[in-house]
Amino acid sequence: MQRDEVYVVDIGRILVREWRWFAAGLLSVIALAFLFLHEARPQWEATAYIQIGQVAGVPPGQDPKVEPLARVLERLKWVPFENDVMASLGIAPDAPEASLYRKSLKLEPLPYAGPLVKFTVRGWSPRQARQFAEATVTQLQALHQKLLAAPLAMTQARLSEVQADLDSAQNRRSELRRGAGSAGGENTQAAGVASLLLTTTDTEILNLRQAKGDLSVRLSPNYTYETSLMWPVFVPRGPAFPNPALIGGIAVLFGLSLGAFAAIARHALRRARATPLSFNQTDGLGHLPLNDAQRGRVASTPQTSVGSQ
Repeated sequence: MQRDEVYVVDIGRILVREWRWFAAGLLSVIALAFLFLHEARPQWEATAYIQIGQVAGVPPGQDPKVEPLARVLERLKWVPFENDVMASLGIAPDAPEASLYRKSLKLEPLPYAGPLVKFTVRGWSPRQARQFAEATVTQLQALHQKLLAAPLAMTQARLSEVQADLDSAQNRRSELRRGAGSAGGENTQAAGVASLLLTTTDTEILNLRQAKGDLSVRLSPNYTYETSLMWPVFVPRGPAFPNPALIGGIAVLFGLSLGAFAAIARHALRRARATPLSFNQTDGLGHLPLNDAQRGRVASTPQTSVGSQ
């Protein structure tokens, strides 16, 4: 009767019997992980949030943002833009620092938070990672300032026009009040016309004040602002790569697997080299095989032919 099942106890016995191979596989992987941790160049990761600039004094129904969120994401991933960021820091486009910047830049849009753009970038020191993040925002801010200049100037010009109209209306109301006061006792019809004009002027002044207040609110920092960092750049104390805890855990797991495989393979090789004869093994005619003593007795037995009987 053959046993095809493999039990945990059997595997445990194999690992104990072949403990040298198991330990060799485990220790080799741990040694490689230890060597990697000491030879790999550390990388620090900076996290920043970009607030996209806007001008609130745009026509109704138009997006006040200087650029849509999707366009900002595409701009940040554009290679010429990334090269300009590196050039602002005095780094060549083919330098290792530039390659690290392009590979490590990761963007996460936050459409319901402003919208904001969360991005992370890595450097070979905490200071360099912070410089990469700040230079990215500075380069984007310089581009957006050019786009914001025209709508901002138009809104400010509109506010100046409203202020000039308001000053003119207030001066006209003062003159009408003086005219109505001087003509009140002499000409009743002229006083009535002056009173009507004064009422119209008061309505105009009220509308102009409302328009001025609306434009002033739109141009306030809460509704009109430049592209900038929402909060200061954050860089953790420890490096993001290599991660000793993560690499150590993976090394132990892989080392245990490799050690178990090496021990089981060694045990299988030992059994293949010393395979015993099975009791139920037969030859091609269905007879059990004979040992050396049985073969000798069969050879010494005289054979009787059929014709001599």
